[in-house]
Amino acid sequence: MTGWGEDLPGSVGDVWAQVTTPQPAPEVRTVVITGVVLLVALAAPGVWHLLRHGLTIVHEAGHAAVAVLVGRRLTGIRVHSDTSGLTVSRGRPTGPGMVATVAAGYPAPAVLGLAAAWLLSRGYAVGLLWLLLVVLALVLLQIRNWYGLWSVLVAGVVVGVVTVLAPSSVQQVTAAAITWFLLLGAPRAVLELQAQRARVRRQGGRDVSDAGLLAGLTHVPAVVWVGVFLLVCLGLLVAGGALLLAVWAG
Repeated sequence: MTGWGEDLPGSVGDVWAQVTTPQPAPEVRTVVITGVVLLVALAAPGVWHLLRHGLTIVHEAGHAAVAVLVGRRLTGIRVHSDTSGLTVSRGRPTGPGMVATVAAGYPAPAVLGLAAAWLLSRGYAVGLLWLLLVVLALVLLQIRNWYGLWSVLVAGVVVGVVTVLAPSSVQQVTAAAITWFLLLGAPRAVLELQAQRARVRRQGGRDVSDAGLLAGLTHVPAVVWVGVFLLVCLGLLVAGGALLLAVWAG
């Protein structure tokens, strides 16, 4: 077992070798225990509120990525202390591109979680951590408020320290924890969305959530969009969990 800092990369070539060289996949027991710990943590309101900021970053990254892919002009991302976020882009205010952009946020963590599970199941724990650093770096370039800047920098420092300095065993556990967090946190966020919508309705407010915006764009009820988000996130959770537990192996 290597110690902290012993595998510190000395060049771009060393980094590329770490990214592309598979390591032994984590033991199923380690993956299961990590998943259970994350599930319990996400059920605790205080812990959920803290971890929710990481999910918001990925949520807004999903909006931003799809906005660019459909040809919209990305102008900035904000992450707020109440765990809400905002991604602003310019382009047609209606149409398929706008619908895709708005719809991308809630499924984004689950999509990234499935990709992470695929990489981890094939032994690319370090490659996964570097991928997450790239995502955080791209988001950082678009951050337009101080709290968002602080949030992304903290997340980047934590992932960066583990990626560059930690022994392989710690890298594997961290990669598994992040993967479970994305997969389990995505449906948890959708349930929170519906609870927030119900609270807004009781107070007589206007629904400005992603589901509410999609209802205005498509004339499909917001609750249907919430259901779609939940089904997609649960489906990706099942697929990602199967990969992590090697159900499809062999």
